[in-house]
Amino acid sequence: MSQIDTLPPLREVIATHGLSARKSLGQNFLLDLNLTAKIARAAGDLTGADILEVGPGPGGLTRGLLAQGARRVVAVEKDSRCIPALEEIAAAYPGRLEVVQGDALSVDLAGKLSAPVKIAANLPYNVGTELLVRWLTPPTWPPFWQSLTLMFQREVAQRIVATPGSKAYGRLALLASWRTDARIVMDLPPSAFTPPPKVSSAVVHLTALPEPRYPAEPAKLERVVAMAFNQRRKMLRAALKGLGPDVEDKLHAAAIPPTARAEEIELERFCALARLV
Repeated sequence: MSQIDTLPPLREVIATHGLSARKSLGQNFLLDLNLTAKIARAAGDLTGADILEVGPGPGGLTRGLLAQGARRVVAVEKDSRCIPALEEIAAAYPGRLEVVQGDALSVDLAGKLSAPVKIAANLPYNVGTELLVRWLTPPTWPPFWQSLTLMFQREVAQRIVATPGSKAYGRLALLASWRTDARIVMDLPPSAFTPPPKVSSAVVHLTALPEPRYPAEPAKLERVVAMAFNQRRKMLRAALKGLGPDVEDKLHAAAIPPTARAEEIELERFCALARLV
């Protein structure tokens, strides 16, 4: 499948609109429409769903999402140079693409998306982790989205799906596993992008659970996990001494050995500790 719609190839779009990727915006464009269509398919059944896309650039993934049957795509793009190219896609898919120029960290999307909502994006490297944490830590759960299909540097993707005992295991893995099912669904080499980044990339698919895996107050769990991993080389009785003089009693009550280190402790035990704080 070399052609997913009647629009020009992405290299031609980039040349027409002078869209050289900007490092300051974390841009690395994915120009192979076969790959963008594959990422869109990894997001699951898009028919009847609104899709939020962040950082569409020249619109490769946007086209994949629309070609896969998305009801509507709301694409948030900070780079004003990309808007004309995205508007050409909107004209080819009447009423199905809304382009919002702005910063995804601050733009107000209230009223622009109707349930069910899925998020799919080749996230700009410089804001990807911050956006993920925001989507995983809303004030109420379940969130406004059903699933996230997101591209990250492979190292970040591995941190999201990491398990206890691994070096990659930490705050991101705990936040993701507490409220979602997360798995890596695609790997992409640097050569897939223009310009090629220095690292490999991977697509992670996260499906929102109806409720968190184990009960815990979000702010308390976040505090405990942050304290534990900020000093991950230390034993937990030392790393968590800020929890009070009875920290060892709390650790024992949560079935956590005080001499253990953060990377050895599974999510259930961290949630138990958060309930005791």
